[in-house]
Amino acid sequence: MKKNILVLATYNLDKKKEIEKLLSDLPIKILSLSDFPQLPKVEEKGKSFEENAVRKAIFYAKKTGFLCLSDDSGLIVEYLNGKPGVYSARFAGKNATYRKNNEKLLSLLKGVPYKKRKAKFVCCIALADKKGLIKIVKGTCSGRIAYEIRGKYGFGYDPVFIPLGYNKTFAELGEKIKNEISHRSRALRKIKRFMARYFERYSLPKG
Repeated sequence: MKKNILVLATYNLDKKKEIEKLLSDLPIKILSLSDFPQLPKVEEKGKSFEENAVRKAIFYAKKTGFLCLSDDSGLIVEYLNGKPGVYSARFAGKNATYRKNNEKLLSLLKGVPYKKRKAKFVCCIALADKKGLIKIVKGTCSGRIAYEIRGKYGFGYDPVFIPLGYNKTFAELGEKIKNEISHRSRALRKIKRFMARYFERYSLPKG
C-alpha cells in the first residue's frame, strides 16, 4: 500500500530520525532533502525561528510538489540575551560540530551560577503544500544549562540542557523521556491531527 509523502526541509538525519519516531503512528512516508540532491539549499537568513521555518516549507513544497514540514529549532539562553537563538546550529562557526557548539556555550557561561543559567528550547514548525503555507505551530521546553557536557544520547545541545523537573540532561535522560517533553514533540503533537485530516481530505502524490 502506497503512503502519503511528507518531505522534511532538513538535511539533518538526526532530526529526521527523531521526527519519524514522533510521527510513526501516521500512515506516511517521510523523506528529507537528502532524497532530493538536485534541489538548491535555502539559506536561513530569517531573524526568527518562524521566519526561517516558513521560508523553507514554502520553497521545498513548491519544488517537490509534496506536503513539506519545516522545523526550525534552537536554544535561547537568558544570560546570553537570547543567544544562540536562530544561530544555534552554527553557533561556533558555519560547519560547527555539536560538540564545538556545546563547548562555546559552556565557555560563555563559565562561572555563571546555576540559578542564572536559565534556557529554553524553541521549535517552530511550518507546514506547506504547493499552494503555499497552511499551518504554523510552536513548542517550547524550559530548563537550565549544565556546567559540563553530560550523556551520550540525542544530538545538538542535548548534552548540556537540563529540562525543568529533572537533574539530568536530555542526553542522559534518553530518547523516551525526551520525546515526551521536548520542544519538538510538543510542537509535533499540535500539528499531527491537522496533518491526519489534511491527508484524508486531499489526494497527494504518494510513494
